[in-house]
Amino acid sequence: MRTAQLTRNTKETQIELELHIDGGEIHIDTPVPFFSHMLDAFACHGRFGLKLKARGDIEVDPHHLIEDTGIVLGRALKQALGGEYRGIERAGSFSFAMDGTLTTVALDLCGRPTLVWALQFGPHPIGNLDPNLFRDFFKGLADNAAAALHVHCLAQDNDHHLIESAMKGLGRALRRACQPLPGNQLLSTKGVIDG
Repeated sequence: MRTAQLTRNTKETQIELELHIDGGEIHIDTPVPFFSHMLDAFACHGRFGLKLKARGDIEVDPHHLIEDTGIVLGRALKQALGGEYRGIERAGSFSFAMDGTLTTVALDLCGRPTLVWALQFGPHPIGNLDPNLFRDFFKGLADNAAAALHVHCLAQDNDHHLIESAMKGLGRALRRACQPLPGNQLLSTKGVIDG
């Protein structure tokens, strides 16, 4: 059973998350509707079971809630996959097209946290949310899953499609990285995953 159940309680956020790598119910409950929609898209296209209840000081700024959700999701991913990332493909990528937007997401569960973020947004919010905050979500996930994560825009028609293609691409790329291998093989010429 490749699952994890985690909570995070701080003065800024309260998060309960349950992740099922091999599928299951999706139920997303946050006070930021566009963020909830994007998490639902991520889980749907990754074919992950994801239950999330997140609250936070969004009256100050949604930043804490979005970043901390990425942190908890990254930790849950690592825990659900056994920490060492044995027995999985480890790396995956996907280019997701949404109308006039094309975004590539590539990742390696390599033990060395890195985020390369090559998305740029206009001056307007999406559903009252600054789209630049999604970088904090991706960084929290990459740091806590110990992943090298690249997100690149190849074509763009609007910011909504850009974020949505990135989130769906993340789900698809992670699905490929999580694909089981025969036995408990570790895909590393060094024989270990760093970190």
